[in-house]
Amino acid sequence: MSKIRILDNITIQKIAAGEVIERPSSIVKELVENSLDAGADNITIEIKDGGKSYIRVTDNGDGIDGDDLSLAFMRHSTSKLSKAEDLYKIKSLGFRGEALASISHVSRVEVMTKTKDALGGVNALIEEGKILSQESIGCPKGTTMIVRDLFYNIPVRKDFLKSDLTESNQVSDIVYKVALGSLKTSFKFIKDNKIILNTSKNNNMKSHIYSILGKDFSKNLTEINFEENGVHVYGYISNNKLYRSNRSHQYIYINGRYVVDKSLSSVIENHYKSTIPLNRFPCFIIFLDLDPSNIDVNIHPTKQEIKFANETQVMEVMNKGIKEVLYPSLSIPSMDFKINSIKDKQQEFTPLLATDNDMDIHKDIIVRDFTDTILYKEKDEPKIIETDLFEESKMIKEEFICEEDIYDEKTKNIRNVLSRIRPMGIIFNTYILGEDELNQSLYFIDQHAAHERIMYEKYLKEFRTESIVTQNLLAPEIIELTNMEKIKLMENINIFKDLGFDVEEFGNNSIAIRAVPLVFGIPRIKDLFYEILDNIDSVKSNYDAKLEKIMKIACTKAVKGGDHMGKIEIYALIQQLKLCDSPHSCPHGRPTVLEMTKRDIEKSFLRIV
Repeated sequence: MSKIRILDNITIQKIAAGEVIERPSSIVKELVENSLDAGADNITIEIKDGGKSYIRVTDNGDGIDGDDLSLAFMRHSTSKLSKAEDLYKIKSLGFRGEALASISHVSRVEVMTKTKDALGGVNALIEEGKILSQESIGCPKGTTMIVRDLFYNIPVRKDFLKSDLTESNQVSDIVYKVALGSLKTSFKFIKDNKIILNTSKNNNMKSHIYSILGKDFSKNLTEINFEENGVHVYGYISNNKLYRSNRSHQYIYINGRYVVDKSLSSVIENHYKSTIPLNRFPCFIIFLDLDPSNIDVNIHPTKQEIKFANETQVMEVMNKGIKEVLYPSLSIPSMDFKINSIKDKQQEFTPLLATDNDMDIHKDIIVRDFTDTILYKEKDEPKIIETDLFEESKMIKEEFICEEDIYDEKTKNIRNVLSRIRPMGIIFNTYILGEDELNQSLYFIDQHAAHERIMYEKYLKEFRTESIVTQNLLAPEIIELTNMEKIKLMENINIFKDLGFDVEEFGNNSIAIRAVPLVFGIPRIKDLFYEILDNIDSVKSNYDAKLEKIMKIACTKAVKGGDHMGKIEIYALIQQLKLCDSPHSCPHGRPTVLEMTKRDIEKSFLRIV
């Protein structure tokens, strides 16, 4: 009996629709791009319940002719392509002719549309890709698409949707990205009957960025405008005062299409390595215009990834454009300083005492996490192997050291060492140098990692006992947020309150921080706030676990290596670290203390072999 069968048309359509429509944000993206392709310069997006129950997109574009309405909801029907060759010169955002068909197969769709020359408009209801009713109505030029009950006919897909909050954030992200890249189109975004975004048409890019991302963001931007070999790079890049802990504020548009391109981002980021802190990312809004025949946009379902015909050339133009803005002095000739290594100089003379062995003066001195070696000093001793199975199993049981025992042993050992360490000073303004005469070892304590551990355990203890102590600021810290940041904050305001922050709205998109956890002392409040806000969505856990992970992030930002410490502070830090439950590492697992034994030093000086 044959096991292979041809699927019915409804099943085929639902499978295909599932590839195009993953969630409400997919629908919003497709409908907004259709509006832009139709020449709209005024677009309104409205959602309810994260877009699960209701999505409306209204535009003043060209509209759809009544006779074309049935064709518009058929798969692979489009006004943007006529033959395969057109794929290689695409100027529109959409082109596959799948969006409307896919949407109509997974939701209930209502459309109202009118073209410029039509006497009246058309209203139609569509389900399962079929028009259930169609009638003439009076309406302005343009199109309104209303999408209700997403995945009503695919319960499994509906169950996979996230919370209303998560889905609405996804929609917001799409709307802001499209709006930021569309200067000549005004956008209004309404969420659950509340206006979230309202922009106007604007030919001034800096002003446009200001209206969407805010004053604090736009005032730290530098314009870039460079063209070479048919590639035009323009937009704005951040100065060294504006950076984030992730790439959420990096926007790249190629021929008007928002894309994600790691290579282009890396080219830009490389120029900031010595100007912004480690593991921080610059912000930018970059547009690239080039011949459509030199890019392929048909390589990814979401069309957010592209391929260049000549990637090297595009990267070179981008690189030159960034250099021209960030390093204008590079055009001035500079002296070529030649630096020779110590080893090169060593070969210029003959040592007074010749030796048979050529000593490598660059040989690394052995520095290790001292807790890794203390536990296993007897590891290499020979074992007596018994043939008796009972005795053998008993021996294995005795040799086995569980992770908890190792952990306790590490804690015990480091506490003993910290009790004996004699601080000798600080090197590189980051590492406390200490001597333990009993062990004949030199120890390096990372003051940042140690402080982070101390702060985290104190903070966590206060949180778990619901006794977080806060300190009121003499003057509130006023922070201006982008629209997206404001939305994220208000949706996660309870997290900030439970962590001990007193945050309140301060007009438009500004907030005032009036109190912070006392455990932080006097932190870099703005940096600390952004560190938490930028990472809230990246932590996927239950509420309490999420808070504890965010505490680790907050403690990381609260103190940095390089902060000056006096002798009293050094002694206090060592004593507090000794009292921690896990003194051997920071909350993220980096060691707090490294050991260099006398033997290691003598071997490096060839005093012993």
